[in-house]
Amino acid sequence: MPRLSRSALFLFAAGTLASLPVLADETRYNQISLRTEVSQEVPRDLMMVTLYTEAQDSDPAKLAAQISDTVNKALSQARQAQGVTLRQGTRNSYPVYDDKGQKITGWRERAEIRLESPDFATLSTLTGELLQSLKMGSLDFTISPASRKLNEDALLKEAVGAFKGRAALVTEAMGGKSYKVVNLNLNTSGFNPGFARAPMMMKAARADSAPVTPDVEAGTSAVSITADGTIEVIMP
Repeated sequence: MPRLSRSALFLFAAGTLASLPVLADETRYNQISLRTEVSQEVPRDLMMVTLYTEAQDSDPAKLAAQISDTVNKALSQARQAQGVTLRQGTRNSYPVYDDKGQKITGWRERAEIRLESPDFATLSTLTGELLQSLKMGSLDFTISPASRKLNEDALLKEAVGAFKGRAALVTEAMGGKSYKVVNLNLNTSGFNPGFARAPMMMKAARADSAPVTPDVEAGTSAVSITADGTIEVIMP
């Protein structure tokens, strides 16, 4: 095997070192972690109502037909309301047993319909009418996707602006001439905390009385965006 001269060995070693990947980032100094948060109250602009019918009968086929008839009539009535989105909710049936829990004495079935609309007055009126044949399951409010997107975009800009303002303040306090952003994370909270159930005032209505329109108050949800990250202060 031929021997390598000292100069050849040096060049070989230098070439090998130059080809090795960088194992660690260049050491950085004057890095500061910052966090800012902006928030605002956003009106809940989407009303959601769940209504249901429930009955019991010894004949499951008769029971199913009865439930279907009630639901179909309610859906037909609801379709006449402008600006209301309809959805069929859950529907289930289960056996009813005797006192000993051994023999099936009948069947019980429950079916839901779900309504949602940004028009609170229309949906409240419709709800009052449908309560003549259905029962109230829930009445909730949330922020609509369109409103969420609009407010989120505005808050994002505000959060970034607040972060930049704090970064400039820190740079000045440290006697730096400028700064650069090493990393920045934006996090949204409050837009999807579940549905906020508002107070609902209704009086029990007799079958022969006029429909009762629920009094509703949607309220607002506090939403916020945090901007946290790291800056590197550039010294003179």
